[in-house]
Amino acid sequence: MEDQQIVNLYWERNEDAIRKTEEKYDRYLTKIAYNILANAEDSRESVNDTYLAAWNSMPPHRPSVLPSYLAKLTRRISIDCFRGKTRAKRMPSEYVLSLSELDDCVSGGNSTEEIINVKFLADAIGVYLRLQSPEARNAFIGRYYYLDSLKEVARYCGMSESKAKSLLYRTRVGLKEYLQKEGFNL
Repeated sequence: MEDQQIVNLYWERNEDAIRKTEEKYDRYLTKIAYNILANAEDSRESVNDTYLAAWNSMPPHRPSVLPSYLAKLTRRISIDCFRGKTRAKRMPSEYVLSLSELDDCVSGGNSTEEIINVKFLADAIGVYLRLQSPEARNAFIGRYYYLDSLKEVARYCGMSESKAKSLLYRTRVGLKEYLQKEGFNL
C-alpha cells in the first residue's frame, strides 16, 4: 500500500491505518528504537507508542513523507523513554555513544539563548551536510540521526570500520569549524 493511502486511512480514522503502518514500517521503526534503547522490550513499546502518536496526530497533520514522520515520532518517544529509564544509571546504547562523539562540536547546554538558537543550529548543520560528499553525509546521518553502529555505517557505505570512523571524525571536525565560522559558541 502506498504511503499516501495509509495517511488517508488515518484521516478517515480507519483502524487499518495502524495495521498497514505496522506491516510496512515495523522493522524500520524497531531498528531506530533499538539503536536508542538497546532493549527489545522497550523498543517494542516505543514503536507501539509511535503508532498511537501517529493515530493521535493525523489529523490535523498530514505528513508528506510518512517514513520520516514516523521516524521522528519514534526517535522522540524512544529518547524520552531512554531518559526516563536512565535517570539513575547509565545504559550503553548507540544513542549514548553517538551523542558522546558529538560533544566536541555541539554543546549540550540549555540556556535560554541556546534554546532559541536550536533552529538556527539545525539549519546550519543541514547546510554543512549538503556541502559534504554523499558518502560523508550518509555516514553522518546514519550515525547521528538513525544512531546506527559504526559497523552498520561502514557496511552500508561500503568501507572498513576504520575508514568510516575516520570519515566521521573528519566530518565532525569540519562541522565544528563550520559552526564556529557561522558564529555558534561551542
